[in-house]
Amino acid sequence: MPDQTLHFESLLVHGGLEPGPAGATSVPIVQSSAFAYPTAEELEDVFRGRAVGQVYTRIGNPTTEALERRLALIEGGGTAIATASGMAAITTAVLTIVRSGDEILSSSSLFGGTFSLFRDTLSNYGITTRFVDPLDLDGIRHAINERTRLLFVETIGNPKLDVPDIPKLAEIAYEAEIPLVVDATVTTPCLATGASLGADIVIHSTSKYMNGTGTTIGGVIIDRGAFNWNTPKFPHFESYHKKYRAFAFTARARKLVHKDVGACAAPFSSFLLSEGIQTLALRMERHCSNALALARFLKGHPKVAWISYPGLEDSPHHQVATRLYGGRYGGLLTFGTGDKASAFRVINGLRLAKNLANIGDAKTLVIHPASTICCDYTPDEKGLMGVTEDLIRVSAGIESPEDIIEDFKQALDAIR
Repeated sequence: MPDQTLHFESLLVHGGLEPGPAGATSVPIVQSSAFAYPTAEELEDVFRGRAVGQVYTRIGNPTTEALERRLALIEGGGTAIATASGMAAITTAVLTIVRSGDEILSSSSLFGGTFSLFRDTLSNYGITTRFVDPLDLDGIRHAINERTRLLFVETIGNPKLDVPDIPKLAEIAYEAEIPLVVDATVTTPCLATGASLGADIVIHSTSKYMNGTGTTIGGVIIDRGAFNWNTPKFPHFESYHKKYRAFAFTARARKLVHKDVGACAAPFSSFLLSEGIQTLALRMERHCSNALALARFLKGHPKVAWISYPGLEDSPHHQVATRLYGGRYGGLLTFGTGDKASAFRVINGLRLAKNLANIGDAKTLVIHPASTICCDYTPDEKGLMGVTEDLIRVSAGIESPEDIIEDFKQALDAIR
């Protein structure tokens, strides 16, 4: 059946796959650093773009290209570039768009690594980031100026768990003639595709839910081909737009930044990620239902000072999340126990959940962000990201919900 006729769950299993050698139904692992050609003329044609072919795995690889086809399909179409990590994807996407002297307008509720990239690394190269509340639409409009070149937001803030109205942000970005770049790692295409949200560029850390087993680091940039790069704000896209039209971003990213930075996906990582995608829909259903069950339990526990999860009906983000994500609210939740010491006691008392810096694993995971991912940030910066000293972030796994709840119950009951 053509990919276009398949339902989403079937697309995850079959979409973009081509017959492998000897009838293989899995993506073949092409573990080669470079690719030979019979003649110098043929290799020249590939380098100059006159012929299609593989040159060097840093630039392209058959296993990685198969993954890219599949990821582009499940996001609603377009093109994709697989990278070595989620941070590599964000860095490549941003550096493709901005130049020294330009500005980024970014949500203030970000993953700690992204916050550091914007605040520290990019500022060293003359790129300024203005952080704004992603829920304050008027504030975002007023923060856009003549140097703003992109609007960056997460579908659900990690770990703040606020839920921006992405379609309304897309309207603001469109009016300002800047692209909306969305990190959709937490929601995945199972909850909403980039096309349905109105994003121009979609980014995932495929290390998380896409892979689902905690074994592989990766990232992806998906270009929907929806943004008009042929404007005075982006003169550095002129030659790419003339040749590649709607996919000028992909061309510039792949031929310049991705190639030169070298943060490419390894073939074996691309294989593992391609395998993991097949079960994404099933896993996300369980992640979401387990997170909701755990959130409801925590909400009623006397040792829990507060709980944040968009799936709870009294959450300030419940209505927007319901409208955007179809009654599913992701696998992340956060809660507090009043102070850092009690948060540590809960984490240390857990027997099933693993204390580590990741999300989206099949296993339930926890972390204390203030002392780990965000340990180098000031109190004000932690406040922007919604990180308090008592906050515990939970990535609900796919275990039995009863076992997850029992694990947190016994850990909380032990607090004195």
